[in-house]
Amino acid sequence: MPVLKLHIKNLEDMNKYPKELFYDGNLELLEKPKLSIVGSRRPSKYSRTQISSLSSKLSAVGVCVVSGGAMGIDAVAHNGAGVNNTIAVLPCGIDLRYPAVNKNLLNQIENDGLLLSQFSIGEKARPYSFVLRNEIVVALGDALVVGEADEGSGTMRSVEFALKMKKDIYVLSHRIGESKATNKLVQEGKAKVITDLDEFVHSLYPKTKNISEKSSDEFLEFCKTSPSYEDAVAKYPSRVFEAELSGDINIENGIVRVLT
Repeated sequence: MPVLKLHIKNLEDMNKYPKELFYDGNLELLEKPKLSIVGSRRPSKYSRTQISSLSSKLSAVGVCVVSGGAMGIDAVAHNGAGVNNTIAVLPCGIDLRYPAVNKNLLNQIENDGLLLSQFSIGEKARPYSFVLRNEIVVALGDALVVGEADEGSGTMRSVEFALKMKKDIYVLSHRIGESKATNKLVQEGKAKVITDLDEFVHSLYPKTKNISEKSSDEFLEFCKTSPSYEDAVAKYPSRVFEAELSGDINIENGIVRVLT
């Protein structure tokens, strides 16, 4: 895998600029405006829906979504943006696929988007590598969106990096008792609440075009036609499992149906 020779200005915000950065994919994505999105590996359906919609809206106005390739919010953000408009930063060698459940998604990002890693080929993920991965994810973005997080979770390390880098932090509007860590960030004045996705995108990126209508999820629109399981997997290999797990679709007798 090639080593990135291009100097990335955003990474100057890191405590220490990476000695090496390996990449695979489209380097032109680094030139686009970028927003980092992180969060729980087991988010609620509400958080999944909102992050998927937000990522889709960002992509529609030319903003690249950056995340860590993990389960949960990360995968939702990558999928929502579209694999051709997202950057996944890995906690392992760029030739490895971690977590294995996201293998298809990461392969698609490799082909159409961009994979980045500061770890050598073949190097497996370790506890410390997730922390280093998170720092790069935060540094690459113009700001940080936290989809959902509990107190003491790994996601909060990303928040710590954002605070040190003096980056704006945004969170979804959650009910009392849900996503306690993000609610606490708002209470402490460390994060701003996103109450309208379209207004948020336009306020953060005012020079991009206005969103004239709600961005639709092409995958769910496809599933509304009641396709066969085989057709759905062939067309959207990384979305079927994720959507079934989150309760967005149901598979019965080989037919995919959207749950309302």
